[in-house]
Order: sequence, then C-alpha cells, then structure tokens
Amino acid sequence: MHPKLLKTFLTVARCRNITRAAEEIHLAQSTVSDQIQLLETELGTTLFTRSKLGLELTPAGQTLRPYAEEILTLSDEARAAVGVTAGQTAGSVTIGALETIASAMLSQVLSDFQGDHPDIELRLKVAGSGDLLRKLEDGEIDVAFCFDKGGLDERLVKRMISAEPLVLVAPPKEASTISREGDLTALASMSFVATEAGCIYRYLFDKAFAEAGIAAPKLAAEVGSIGTIARLVAAGTGMGLVPRLAVADALDRGEIVEMPWPGEVATASLVMIWRRRRVQPPALKLLLAAASENFAPVKSAGGHPRHAVSSLS
Repeated sequence: MHPKLLKTFLTVARCRNITRAAEEIHLAQSTVSDQIQLLETELGTTLFTRSKLGLELTPAGQTLRPYAEEILTLSDEARAAVGVTAGQTAGSVTIGALETIASAMLSQVLSDFQGDHPDIELRLKVAGSGDLLRKLEDGEIDVAFCFDKGGLDERLVKRMISAEPLVLVAPPKEASTISREGDLTALASMSFVATEAGCIYRYLFDKAFAEAGIAAPKLAAEVGSIGTIARLVAAGTGMGLVPRLAVADALDRGEIVEMPWPGEVATASLVMIWRRRRVQPPALKLLLAAASENFAPVKSAGGHPRHAVSSLS
C-alpha cells in the first residue's frame, strides 16, 4: 500500500466527502476517487459506503484506519532517522497557532529562526484550538501553539513555554467609577464581554472565576474574537478578562486600561504541542528548541502592565 494512497484514504475518512478531501490535499476529485478505488482493488474490499451524512467507513475501512495512521507515522520517522544519520537539517515545518499568538508572539520568533536556519521552510496556519489539535492529529501541521485546556491524546506531547497573565481590562472613561471594594464578588456583579462558549478564551474566563469559588459574571455580549472584545470594552459595553498578549496593542494605544485583579493573578499556560515520535524530524526538533528558549510573556510598552488605578474603584 503506497503511503500516497493511505494519506488520501485518511483524508476522505475524515472529510467524509470526496470534494472536500480533494480540496484539502490539492488533487482533482477524479484523482481522489481513482486512488480510493485503486486501494480498494489492492485490498479486495470496499472501504467506504454512502449514507445521508456522507461517506462512512465500512468495517474493513475502520480496520484499515489505525494501520494507515501507523504506516504514515513510521514513514515520517524513517525519513527523519535517515536525515539525522546523514546530518541533514534542511526540511520544512508546518506550524499551527491561534491568531493572537501568531500575530503577537510568533512573528519575531519565526523570523529569528528563519534567519538562523535559512534552509528550513516554515509554513504557518492559523486556526482555533480544536481545529489545531485535529490538524495535528491528522498530520496537517507539525506543531501547534495554543493555550492549555488540559487533557490530551496520548499520541501527542505538550510543553509549556510561558505563563501569560490574564488581565482585567476596562474602558478608560469608566475606570475611575468602578467599585473600590477590591474583591472578586464585586467583579462578579459587573457586566463583561467574553468569547463564545467552546472558545479557549471563554474557557480561561470561566476557569478564573471558578477557581476563585464564585460564579462567573453576567455577559453583556458574547463575541467571536479577542479583537472584538477589546473594541467593545473600549466602547463601554463591559469589562474583559483576557490574556495580556491578546490586547497588548490596545493597551499601548490607550484604548483600554488594565485594572488590578484582586487576589492571586490568574495566568494562562501557553503550550506547544506536537506528535509523539521515536525520531523527530531535525527541522522540527530545531524549531521546538528555539521556541522553548525564545518565548517570553508579552508586556505593555515600558516593560510592565498598565494599571488604571491602584485598586478596584
């Protein structure tokens, strides 16, 4: 079984649709269909059946799937092992990251890495946390940079590379009118803006209040991005609790201000996640080492957080 056929098989199994699979692996639909038919002929059995939900794996297809994944993994490891033996470092690395991490932190790290290793090709894909893990498991990306949500497939490895502070942000005009009681109970009575349920930033928001033992505050709005949160906070819609790196630019421009968080400062663990292999490709190994050494928390201009007042007002 040629690895090319197995890769196509796994893509169709995941997409459950020939057209979407063809778009993902940049092949014509007819080529994808031909490759699946060729694989079925080689194995002497049908691998897919049609249903109202799309293409479904037959029992034979379900049996093949883990073997196909293992064969492709072994192929990658063999290529990496040969590269190590031959002293090769050239290659390519496909990186996945949350949009805020890509723009606020990865740009400089990747630029420096490219300058040190011009023979390594870097590709960057931006996606949400759930999509990043799926792409990682399916081999579409080599490493993912995202915030830790706990729980991980045993086929994956993660390493924490920084602890990003969660910051309480408010509109500048209203910062001085906020209650000075200085506790989380007071905060819980205020209106907040947060991302939608299921998003990693919403998870961090809910977790911060849950760990303090109080219910999360009511939401004035649920939005789709951190950028929208910053704009709504600036407009006075409500307060926000987000990783500092995600709103560093808005803080530096004075559009929003950072308020002191009562009690222990909450943080979000920024991690990089990659697939577990017996031998890591040399190019990926170099990138993992560089990221571990060069990441640091993002701070406001001047090297320290910007606080509007010395305590909650």
